Amino acid sequence: MIDFSRNHFELFGLPERFRFDPATLDRAYHELQSKVHPDRYAAAGDKEQRLAMQSSARVNEAYSALKDPVARAQYLLKLHGVDAFGETDTSLPFDFLERQLERREAAATASAAGDTQALETLLREVRAEARELEQRLCALLDVEAAWEAARARVRELRFLSKFVADLGAMLATLED
Repeated sequence: MIDFSRNHFELFGLPERFRFDPATLDRAYHELQSKVHPDRYAAAGDKEQRLAMQSSARVNEAYSALKDPVARAQYLLKLHGVDAFGETDTSLPFDFLERQLERREAAATASAAGDTQALETLLREVRAEARELEQRLCALLDVEAAWEAARARVRELRFLSKFVADLGAMLATLED
């Protein structure tokens, strides 16, 4: 089975970094999952079946955390003692929030008007900003080890990721 004391990066044999080759993660995930999948232990005893289920769940949890940039950054910060989404501090920079509020208003207007082109333009803009933010996070986490500084950027990236999902949902609704 797997060693439950290993962190997500160690589990997949990956460097403890924000940026890594996603194909390497996918290959490691499929290889590990093929070894621990509960179906392989269908004829085993209760203890082995339970351990296989726990191992498979842990592999899935680790994969999900590392696959998503927001969750991966949050996990990296957690490994270094920083809580990216603590309940006591939910603030974001004013200019960032103001820009997002304007975008959300534009999205609502476009959605109400059935303007898919405007929504697609907003979606491209937000995705581009998210990519830039991921590049900045890469520098903060992988090069500078600036854990506290990265915290605010992770919060912004989560906000943008949710907005991308919302825009996608608006587009899907208009396309139906």
